[in-house]
Amino acid sequence: MDEIDGVRIAVEGCGHGTLDAIYSSTRIACEKRGWPNVDLLIIAGDFQAARNAGDLLAMSVPSKYRRLGDFQAYYRGDKTAPYLTIFIGGNHEASSHLLELFYGGWVAPNMYYLGAANILRFGPLRIAGLSGTYNEPDYNLTHHERLPFLGRDVKSVYHVREIDVRKLLLVREQIDIGLSHDWPQGIEYLGDTEWLWQVKPHLKKESERGELGNPAATNIMDRLRPAYWFSGHMHCKFSAIKSYPSAWSGNPKSATAKAEQQTGVSAAAAATTEASSGVGANPDEIDLDMGDDEGINDEAPPAEATGDASSGPSTSAAVADGVVPDELRAQLPASFAPSAPAKPALKPGQPVPPSITNKKTRFLALNKCLPGREFLQLVDAVPVKRNHLRTYPPLKPQPGVKGKAQQRYRLEYDPEWLAITRVFAPLVSIGIRDAVPPEDLGEAAYRPMIDRERDWVEEHIVRAGKLHIPNNFARTAPPQKKGDKQSSTQNKLREFRNPQTTLFCKRLGIPDLWDTPESEGAEPQNTPAEDLPAPNSPET
Repeated sequence: MDEIDGVRIAVEGCGHGTLDAIYSSTRIACEKRGWPNVDLLIIAGDFQAARNAGDLLAMSVPSKYRRLGDFQAYYRGDKTAPYLTIFIGGNHEASSHLLELFYGGWVAPNMYYLGAANILRFGPLRIAGLSGTYNEPDYNLTHHERLPFLGRDVKSVYHVREIDVRKLLLVREQIDIGLSHDWPQGIEYLGDTEWLWQVKPHLKKESERGELGNPAATNIMDRLRPAYWFSGHMHCKFSAIKSYPSAWSGNPKSATAKAEQQTGVSAAAAATTEASSGVGANPDEIDLDMGDDEGINDEAPPAEATGDASSGPSTSAAVADGVVPDELRAQLPASFAPSAPAKPALKPGQPVPPSITNKKTRFLALNKCLPGREFLQLVDAVPVKRNHLRTYPPLKPQPGVKGKAQQRYRLEYDPEWLAITRVFAPLVSIGIRDAVPPEDLGEAAYRPMIDRERDWVEEHIVRAGKLHIPNNFARTAPPQKKGDKQSSTQNKLREFRNPQTTLFCKRLGIPDLWDTPESEGAEPQNTPAEDLPAPNSPET
């Protein structure tokens, strides 16, 4: 395939443990499309990486739905994922497993979890992901959950935290794909809203109450402005397009501030929004490759009047004319002096750096994998900066690897994200219930810190050839034995120390908060030696 072609991606909405059906559907979709395979499969949450029945105790679902899905066979080694698969966390996850991989890692061969928040490079594409769902009471808390879970930990553990969002809002380089499990708040008004209310009537009430969607994901979308944004969670297929003017800074003005507060969508952005229906002539296909000039409305609606009709006339003629004479003003006490005008509040992540240039984000949400549902979409993904198709060309054919098994691109760490991770790693707390969230110092304060850490990353990671994510999957918890009856009550829920997290922290020189006496070790035989540091070699 010519290097100017895009990256072949399959996107699936909610996994819910149905990996066999997802992989089979992907193969069938490729055959219909005429693709030999896909380069990458993305699952937008509810992956359910339950290794054994014990992991089900850490999954927030009613007990009648606590059942092991297909993942156990991939973790045990009976099966191997036919396509490189990456995923973010949702609200129905084996949290005991994902906690081991806070910064991301392999849950099984060829299956990579992005962690609480992450940015990775896959060939010409930069992919950003935010795991979990939004819950306002928990948003400003630290990651206080740790095994053994207490009280409502099994629910709060998957809630999005501000500290992770803050990191994504400091990114200054263009992102191509954004991922969140729940929808960015307000996106429901940028597609075929009436159709959505018909198929999901309860969503209309939630939206009117301001309870639908993730406002943090909206802030991230408006900062990163990726070419594509994929979500799951609502169990329906819905698409929209959000367009941005060149110099939008997110400043609320007059009556538009109220609309933005209610919907989570900037009025300036909404004024240049093109919507596409969640259903089309081909139920398996939505055109995500439309030209940038199609159907854009550049005329903003007039702002509402904000005058106060209750204002009465003044007893002074001068004041009635709107002017206070200087001699009268001089007689007033100092407390009557006009205060300095307040600076308009900026949305988090605004203004957008000039290096982020994309003006249109194509949003797509998909269903869960069930018969008759629209849960899968093939996308020929093209980066915002098209020259990256040549800067990051496909890998050369691998000797001894046949046809469809050839991998055109590989996962790599992102230097900018590694620098941000180094800045915030000392501020992260895990399992400390009375920990106080770190103060937000503001982008102006963080920028020089990130620049200094970027120099460190260039020297110790980039030049050292350590951007490639190692294939160092290792089983930690024992797998469910084949043929064993599922019984979560007979399995103890334990915390394990994952060597992937240990190596990542060591390479970045950051604290490994999971290296504690309470954490149990992993099975070492599944970790390839070539992917671990050599004995006595410095790993800083």
